[in-house]
Amino acid sequence: MRRAAQLRAMHRALSLSAAAVFTVPMAKISWLKNHFGKGSFIPVGANLPTASEANSKIGISTDGKLSVAVFGITGGEAGRSEIEQIVEAIRFAASHAGNLRLIVLGRNAQSAEAELRERFRDSPIELRVLGVLPAEEVVRSLSASDVLLFVRGPISTRRGSAIAGVACGLPVIAFAGPETAAPITEAGPALFSPQRKGDLGDVLLRVLKDEHYRASLAQRSWLAHQQYFSWPAIAARYAEFLRRDT
Repeated sequence: MRRAAQLRAMHRALSLSAAAVFTVPMAKISWLKNHFGKGSFIPVGANLPTASEANSKIGISTDGKLSVAVFGITGGEAGRSEIEQIVEAIRFAASHAGNLRLIVLGRNAQSAEAELRERFRDSPIELRVLGVLPAEEVVRSLSASDVLLFVRGPISTRRGSAIAGVACGLPVIAFAGPETAAPITEAGPALFSPQRKGDLGDVLLRVLKDEHYRASLAQRSWLAHQQYFSWPAIAARYAEFLRRDT
């Protein structure tokens, strides 16, 4: 009943609008049906200052450690599931690729710190929990990492924390869902299957160990950011949308 009421409200809002902007491709929105003509697709940006240049992800850590970033953890039961996935994947990758550094920042990072430290207590994995940071510090922390691990649901063009990794020129390890489509697939996502046990660890290990693969994903992210997710690109699409519908 609640879902039906939500759909009715969304249909009514669309019927009262002259035009609408959607943050995922309209073909991926099942409830739109025959209303495509009233809408325009514009992805979200990272809500971060622009990184000055693409970073090489080969040998970026001067102490020989590769860094895996996690930007935000969901609270509650979902957050506990995310922590479990992160710990399992990082432990597996570290057992095959040597010492790793895990950098956790953003929402709920500090509330997850105690559990993460306990889970990594007997391992050589370096854990840095930074919490919520100013935007410039988020860019600095992500740009100093080698890969972004995104497990907060399927990756799509409305997932700002995943797009933050794209904006910083990172490979993004994530899984696909109903809203996963271009242009996010044109960035550097290395997709894993949450239904296949251990697949997240396998994909993470490949990205970390294969420098050329990692660099190619990073380059794809950087180019996709420039073309689709940067503020100039998004502003241009809004300007085109407003010209068309005014």
